[in-house]
Amino acid sequence: MTAIRPSGASPSGKPRAHWLLLPAAAVLLVVFFYPLATILWRSIAEPEFGPGNYLAVLGDAVALRVVLRTLVTALIITAVTLLIAYPYAYAMTLVGRRARGLLTLLVLMPFWTSLMARNFAWYVLEQRGGVIERAFAAIGIHGVTLLGSVTGVTVAMVQVMLPFMVLPLQNTMLGIDRGLLHAAGSLGAPRPTAFLRIYLPLSMPGVLSGVSVVFIMSLGFYITPALLGTPQQALVAQVIGTRVNDLLDFPGAGALGAVLLVITLVVLALLGRVAGPVGASMTGGGDRG
Repeated sequence: MTAIRPSGASPSGKPRAHWLLLPAAAVLLVVFFYPLATILWRSIAEPEFGPGNYLAVLGDAVALRVVLRTLVTALIITAVTLLIAYPYAYAMTLVGRRARGLLTLLVLMPFWTSLMARNFAWYVLEQRGGVIERAFAAIGIHGVTLLGSVTGVTVAMVQVMLPFMVLPLQNTMLGIDRGLLHAAGSLGAPRPTAFLRIYLPLSMPGVLSGVSVVFIMSLGFYITPALLGTPQQALVAQVIGTRVNDLLDFPGAGALGAVLLVITLVVLALLGRVAGPVGASMTGGGDRG
């Protein structure tokens, strides 16, 4: 007797996986791929068909300087965020459940505050005569005004991006068996050596995940640089906003956005190439002859 299977079910009786992907695929198609395709099409079709907008971007020294500034700023933000988040996430794995919950609460608090409110708070702190300038003046360093500088933007964005680095690191570190460090110590390895040779490589998936998220988000950040920076120190997102809102240069803005998208894809490809050997070494694939 042949069993009756519902429509869309596989021979094993389970629903086919691709049907489960349809709602998410439809949302991505409508809210992401269609607008992206429209922007890319306008960047090559207006005002006349061809690569003119891209040649204009690549031949514009100001645009290239803005792209370079954006890359450098994103790298600095990622590096500083990693330096702060790694020991913080490591400490979260050493404490008890109650203390870990408190540390997690402190990390998640920025998510519960409006981004505009946080940026205006940084505006008050960094402005001339603000708390930061008065604090530096109290220790003999005068004239420190972060508002309107890349440094001020970087400080504020590190605070915004910190949860996106801490949470992947914590998730990875909680899965590391600390008995490996004790075993290395019993064999005579000093604690720094055991950490560098065992714990740090095992935590690299969390590092790569956090770095990729923070770096890519920093490339396209708009609100914080717009409020705390200046047009003279603008990043790519600000220039795109100016071209769209003030100059109505939709094709040029689309070309600049496409350049930023290509850079993002290149970064993802490089991180993927780095993550492959890391994963292989963790699973023992690197020891196969």
